[in-house]
Amino acid sequence: MTGAVARAEALLAALRRINRVVALGVGALLLGCAALVLADVVLRRLAHSFGGTDEISGYVMAIATAWGMGYALMELGHVRIDFLRARGGAAVRAAFDLFALLTLAGTVSVIGWRAWPVVERSLANGSRANTPLETPLALVQMPWFAGWVWFALMAWLTFLAALVLVLNREFGAADRAIGALGEAEAQK
Repeated sequence: MTGAVARAEALLAALRRINRVVALGVGALLLGCAALVLADVVLRRLAHSFGGTDEISGYVMAIATAWGMGYALMELGHVRIDFLRARGGAAVRAAFDLFALLTLAGTVSVIGWRAWPVVERSLANGSRANTPLETPLALVQMPWFAGWVWFALMAWLTFLAALVLVLNREFGAADRAIGALGEAEAQK
């Protein structure tokens, strides 16, 4: 194993560890949101309500989705159509996987790039939600934007590590890192 391959695999392992911690945080956020909604439902039966739980849960879902995407990437959880990929040899599969990841990284980078003006405008204008809570939108948009940036960073780092693996003809390691989940599980 070359030094570059070892560094690529170490990077991928570190990204998995970091994203598992992120996923635990996202899970805690979702669990807290579910508890808030459940408490509000119970209070409604008693003729009371917190109010705004639908708004808060929408914010939580947007933030959780943005931050959870990096975890899904590292765990091969993103859906893809791979009927052509499955028909090729290891090098063909690796080429399809790299192309898919390059496309994903580029797309997510554009999303992150286009999300910043939304946050910037909310900060500049002091924008608030047009709801009873009048939530300062930047408070929600900043962690949402950061989640997209995180996902883009994960996608690019994963692409670079996988590219090193493929260039060193470590197709099995590349498949475990960026391949289809079923095949990666079969190789473990």
